[in-house]
Amino acid sequence: MGETWRAVFGHEEPYPEQADGIETAVETAERGGFAVIEGACGTGKTMLALTAGIDRVRDPDSAFERVVVLTSVKQQLRQFEADVRTINANLPDDWRPVSALTLVGKADVCPYSRERVANVDESTVYDRCEGLRERTRNLTGAEGPTTAAALADRARRAQTGLLDSGGGASSVEYLETAGEPTPYLPDTEEYDDTEYCPFYAQYLDDLPEDGDPVEAVPFDFEDAGLLDTEDLVALAAGHGTCPHSMLGALLPHVEVVIGNYYHAFDPRTVDSFTGALLDESTFVVCDEAHMLEPRVRDLVSDGVADATLRDAESELTRVIQPLTLDSESRDAALVRAELEETDVSLDELTETRAFVRDLREELDRRVRAYLDRTRPAWRTGMDDLPDDEIPLRDPETPEPDRITEWADGEYGDDVWVRAESVGAVVARVLNELEEEDRERAAPTVGRVLGAWYRADHARYFRSIALSRTWNETEPADSWRRAYTARLSLHNCVPGDAIADRLADFGGGVLMSATLEPLDVFRTVTGLDDLADDDRPVVERTYGLSFPAENRASFAVDAPAFTHENRGAPGSESDARRVYVDAVAEVAGREGNVLVGMPNYAEAEWMAEALERRLDAPVLLDESSDDGATEALKSEFFDGGSKTLVTSLRGTLTEGVDYRGDRLHAAVVCGVPLVDTTRPRTRAVVTAYDRAFGTDGREGAGRSGFETALTVPAVRKARQAVGRVIRGPDERGVRVLVDARYARDRWNGVREYFPEWEREEFRPVSPDMLSLGLDRFER
Repeated sequence: MGETWRAVFGHEEPYPEQADGIETAVETAERGGFAVIEGACGTGKTMLALTAGIDRVRDPDSAFERVVVLTSVKQQLRQFEADVRTINANLPDDWRPVSALTLVGKADVCPYSRERVANVDESTVYDRCEGLRERTRNLTGAEGPTTAAALADRARRAQTGLLDSGGGASSVEYLETAGEPTPYLPDTEEYDDTEYCPFYAQYLDDLPEDGDPVEAVPFDFEDAGLLDTEDLVALAAGHGTCPHSMLGALLPHVEVVIGNYYHAFDPRTVDSFTGALLDESTFVVCDEAHMLEPRVRDLVSDGVADATLRDAESELTRVIQPLTLDSESRDAALVRAELEETDVSLDELTETRAFVRDLREELDRRVRAYLDRTRPAWRTGMDDLPDDEIPLRDPETPEPDRITEWADGEYGDDVWVRAESVGAVVARVLNELEEEDRERAAPTVGRVLGAWYRADHARYFRSIALSRTWNETEPADSWRRAYTARLSLHNCVPGDAIADRLADFGGGVLMSATLEPLDVFRTVTGLDDLADDDRPVVERTYGLSFPAENRASFAVDAPAFTHENRGAPGSESDARRVYVDAVAEVAGREGNVLVGMPNYAEAEWMAEALERRLDAPVLLDESSDDGATEALKSEFFDGGSKTLVTSLRGTLTEGVDYRGDRLHAAVVCGVPLVDTTRPRTRAVVTAYDRAFGTDGREGAGRSGFETALTVPAVRKARQAVGRVIRGPDERGVRVLVDARYARDRWNGVREYFPEWEREEFRPVSPDMLSLGLDRFER
């Protein structure tokens, strides 16, 4: 294959690591495999992956037709967009631009949602969109009263009607979005008292009867290069067509698609939108791949809330009632007609309703019994109730859960198996009976009940999750006033789901700055299973390429920051004094300092301690919304030396750009293990022990505690210190404070660092840290 990729590469000359990585990725993908690349900051991983993928797509002898980029960090999504633009700006003169598209949700592209008009916003856009689309299709279908062209023309003429009625052009309020006027009013339209979407009507009118949906795209995209969200919305809405439909039409035809993990791993998103991308002609890039396992675990887990069970019971009742109260009514006839077209019977509807009602009563009984047992005074102290979790089996003993055991004694298998079909029929009937745009609860309940029945009890953990809320409409002595409850089906071992999805692609790259130990990464993500199927998995690790004299790295041999050593946050233990001294030594010098603590409670303690020791401002990051976090970052970056204290499990230690003089030092205190007393965590550890602990493969044989908790925690620490050095001219200090980073001991974590990084983080005693910093600053 030579080095054809150099024509695609967006810069004058690649780093040596980039060249090796590109060639590795190209050769591995052509064999149907995956390159697993850990590359420190400065490796140029984004350009590496794009170059390899686009080179395969542009090679006429290759089977690849597109590149799909998956990332969990919005900033990285923007970096991929920037690198596509760089590639296009530097392609040979006779080459056409690389076509690319960024995937976003309906709320980001729907003109009504973007402008908060027509009763559409982020909270209603999905229900409103589905309802409007269905009504538009019904109006224009084979038995509909009109055509899509007539509906679109009607909406366009509404503007003319305003002008003809005496209003001047300046008084006509065209809907504008993404800086472009649309041909419609800032509201939906009606035909014969039926509301419809003119944007979707125009799309249906342009859609060929038996052709490719891309033929409905009214603008050139092949020579447009990257279409980001604003570009797409401006072009589509300006032509009067639906931007979200344009996304779907363009997906199979552009060369690079940039999206999120859920576009490939969320079963509901794949089924409804992106499934066409998941085949052997796609070169996949999994960015920030150290997050692949936890993110996919969330996406392939499931659950249903107590309130959703209540709503599903009500929906079932609304379908059953016409048949039992007035069997000659129009509604009864409609329900009978729908049932006759399916294999769902009235008896099944009735039994499912009874099951859902009894299930909700069983959930209520278990929550009350749990609170009575663990918090006897809960009825008089609801303000103080924390989030909680009620295990439905021993987390360390795979066995049937208590809900399944209860149901086995009351109902047979059929009610579980048929719940999904019943839920789908209920939604279809209600959409006919009630003309309102809303998501139905019955399909969700049916899906979860089916999954609950099918999932095994070793890799899945079932519990009742209790989340703090406040609902004054509930009785004063009801737990529902203080909690929302959710039946949770947690996939403890998502490796099978990851491997199954990766197997759909033709090959690609999985990359991050923190993947080591690579044997663990391969095991828990299912890559070893792909390798067993003769799909090669090739590893590469690239260290920091910036000048070594520009950075100082220390592993401070302080007492391990464990609960036994440090005590509660308010205590004055010797261990806590050592940590405050070490952080203050770093933070008391010039420049911004980021301090990462194992959790938010410890971050609050450290911030208070530093405020008493430092003259410069100390900022505390608390678990908050995106707006508060962005404001905190701006304050941190806004001139002068400051110290920012946060949790290593928050959002400020990964994916944030601290380039330039934004950050002089990062200090990590302790190993950020998750709460090991939580039932779900214990279930994951047990499942990892069973899945990977004793099967004898390379990388297996490690304990579940190592693979499920310790390795991800070390990656969190490495991500935090990796914020410091972001370019060849930057200088900075990286400090890990905890004996587990400094010494090889029974609970040490140095083995989980790549060799080059172990060598850089020199162990020092707490009293020698000052001397090391002085030497670096000379």
